[in-house]
Amino acid sequence: MAQRLDGKKIAILATHGFEQSELTDPKKLLEGWGATTSVVSPAKEGSIKGWKEKDWGDEVTVDLALADANAEDFDALLLPGGQMNPDALRIEPSALAFIEAFGKAGKPVAAICHGPWLLIDTGLAKGKQVTSWPSVRRDLENAGAQWRDAEVVVDGTLITSRKPDDIPAFSEALAKAL
Repeated sequence: MAQRLDGKKIAILATHGFEQSELTDPKKLLEGWGATTSVVSPAKEGSIKGWKEKDWGDEVTVDLALADANAEDFDALLLPGGQMNPDALRIEPSALAFIEAFGKAGKPVAAICHGPWLLIDTGLAKGKQVTSWPSVRRDLENAGAQWRDAEVVVDGTLITSRKPDDIPAFSEALAKAL
């Protein structure tokens, strides 16, 4: 990554069951490039637990409660996947409103793996080119998105990727959007 992200603030919206590598790896890369990241969560506890391969993973500290978060305070939004995480967030009206605020403001929204489910429920996927974990493909197409099998797909301010192997390209695309 040639350019630095000093001064850029990125919200990472997640709850229990996020795919561990899809939160921690982009977070580490973005911070290494100078960005400030904040884990935002509706969880009441001070941390949320990740999912790593076939079992529970590590806990990650929640920096900001979703109830106190404002999209205006951030430059971009990162939505990690895992099946449980986006499935829980998509029935949380405050989570959907937070995501929608980034979309309405024209700020980058980056979703990986099952994270694009949240783009369906917020209407951000409609008419966009996207990618995701293969099982989410039909849902995205039914929501009016055009699905592609690629490590990263950028359509305007929307950035999507398929899986943990795509994290380097996914993180680079988000950095470039900033």
